[in-house]
Amino acid sequence: MNYLAHIYLSGNNHLVTIGNFIADGVKGKQYKIYDRDIQIGILLHRHIDTYTDAHKTVRLSTKRLHKKYGHFSGIIVDILYDHFLAKNWNTYSNIPLENYVDDFYKSLKDNYEVLPTRIQKMMPYMITDNWLLNYASIEGIAKVLYGMNKRTKNISGMDKAVKELEEFYSEFEKEFTSFFEELTLFSKEKIIELNHTVQ
Repeated sequence: MNYLAHIYLSGNNHLVTIGNFIADGVKGKQYKIYDRDIQIGILLHRHIDTYTDAHKTVRLSTKRLHKKYGHFSGIIVDILYDHFLAKNWNTYSNIPLENYVDDFYKSLKDNYEVLPTRIQKMMPYMITDNWLLNYASIEGIAKVLYGMNKRTKNISGMDKAVKELEEFYSEFEKEFTSFFEELTLFSKEKIIELNHTVQ
């Protein structure tokens, strides 16, 4: 899953959310240097990624892209799924998406000193261009995919995946909806488990 889904699946604890958000920048056992709630968020992120990568519904989505985008298909599906979460946000939260992401950006600023350097550098761009809110539109997703393609030095061709999003829109949306219901339950159970096991 991509940024918005990871943030949402963290629940209401701001530090768990921060941990989940920074997890890709924390390798191996480095997570142990952080406060307990941030550790829980980092471990939750890893469990979500493992669950997502192995899930048969997600594999249906990635299979549709694999011939053209190869191993970048999973990254593209993560981004497309964030689009459907943002677009259908009212189904999943009583808090308007704009308020929700503003609250998250405030939390990032409040916890700036614990963010890995890579996230500190990325944060101003994320907030200025309001990535999370822009996921709700196809234009916003097109910008994200364009940026991701640039980061791969144009090797991935991810910027062209908007075509597949538009062509198979209803299929991707059905797969997201079905999968995300299961993932939400999984994440809630995993948070309870981690709260008992992380010291």
